[in-house]
Amino acid sequence: MQDTRAPLITPVLITGCILILVSFAVRASFGVFQIPIAEEFGWARAEFSLAIAIQNLAWGIGQPIFGALAEKFGDRRAIVAGALIYAAGLVGSAYAVTPLAHQTLEILIGFGVAGTGFGIILAVVGRASSDENRSMSLAIATAAGSAGQVFGAPVAEYLLRSMPWQSVFIVFAVAILATLLLLPFMRSPKPATRQELEESLGEVLVKAARDPSFTLIFLGFFSCGYQLAFITAHFPALITEMCGPIAVGGTLHTLGITTTSALGAISISLIGLANVAGTLLAGWAGKHFTKKYLLAGIYAARTIVASMFILLPITPTTVIIFSIAMGSLWLATVPLTSGLVAHIFGLRYMGTLYGIVFFSHQLGGFLGVWLGGRMYDIYGDYTAVWWIGIAVGAFSAIVHLPIKENRVVTA
Repeated sequence: MQDTRAPLITPVLITGCILILVSFAVRASFGVFQIPIAEEFGWARAEFSLAIAIQNLAWGIGQPIFGALAEKFGDRRAIVAGALIYAAGLVGSAYAVTPLAHQTLEILIGFGVAGTGFGIILAVVGRASSDENRSMSLAIATAAGSAGQVFGAPVAEYLLRSMPWQSVFIVFAVAILATLLLLPFMRSPKPATRQELEESLGEVLVKAARDPSFTLIFLGFFSCGYQLAFITAHFPALITEMCGPIAVGGTLHTLGITTTSALGAISISLIGLANVAGTLLAGWAGKHFTKKYLLAGIYAARTIVASMFILLPITPTTVIIFSIAMGSLWLATVPLTSGLVAHIFGLRYMGTLYGIVFFSHQLGGFLGVWLGGRMYDIYGDYTAVWWIGIAVGAFSAIVHLPIKENRVVTA
């Protein structure tokens, strides 16, 4: 049967991109708050790191839950719930004065990101796309998250110069709620084959659990979360403390970068900017090449880039080069991984299955952020946790190779 669904650019795709962009702009800015919050309350670095780690873990736990809720009650209801929880967590965090309160509220923020992020949005976009355009549509929606990262950290840095960090959290909460005005455009069909319609969620979950390829995808996504969450939360602080002051009149002065704090925010922005191109390229490549080999190559490239950065002297120049190189590989795994899940197991329960895989991503994110703060407090630097990230990246490159990239058919 000929695929008669929508072309590449649709209202669903545009709306999904805006939702992800705002959600990830807020999330990507949390590393900028680490030093101001720690200095105001005198918290150890591990306290704030644990809060962000809990956020990542809650995001991972919430992703399959919101995926199942969307498939049962509707995508838009799940998104509304996610946005309300997200805003509540941000507002509560603005008034938190103890590490325990801040860490507890990060559970709400994590669930909020799950309800407004990749799991639900990519499932909706995937269903609204034709088979031919699905890989690129998923890449465009994923790149929107990177676009949010481009300005999320710099906007937070700018706002912190004119208002307390508590007020910035309130501003971000309002921005999250404003995205709900776009929900009327978030409509998509629920295409499925006859076999998929006849299968229950339980049957599909059992089928996935028995498939070694699903297990390998789950394991391989761990390092992606570890690396991304660690860098997002700790890279600005790492640069501020290890890069040293930037001389006025130096090469970076022409860019208006006069402090290492600003360089830390701009590095996160550069990662997001480079990832827009890298993710779109991954989406195009996913249409023409085997996804598992592309994923293995991306993880191998990350391992090389991270190794070279930590082995070379850390300077403003190497920070910028690293940010661009790592950024081009940053979320390139997401459209390929989600597309691989949809290709093997179908579209009917893509949100739930990808949510389960994404839990591995966020488990890695939890460990990356928490270990970053914990090992910093013990050793005074991030070297050990950085090398752990390199090791798990190499592991992911290897485990993707045995995946059987063919559609699973129920007997």
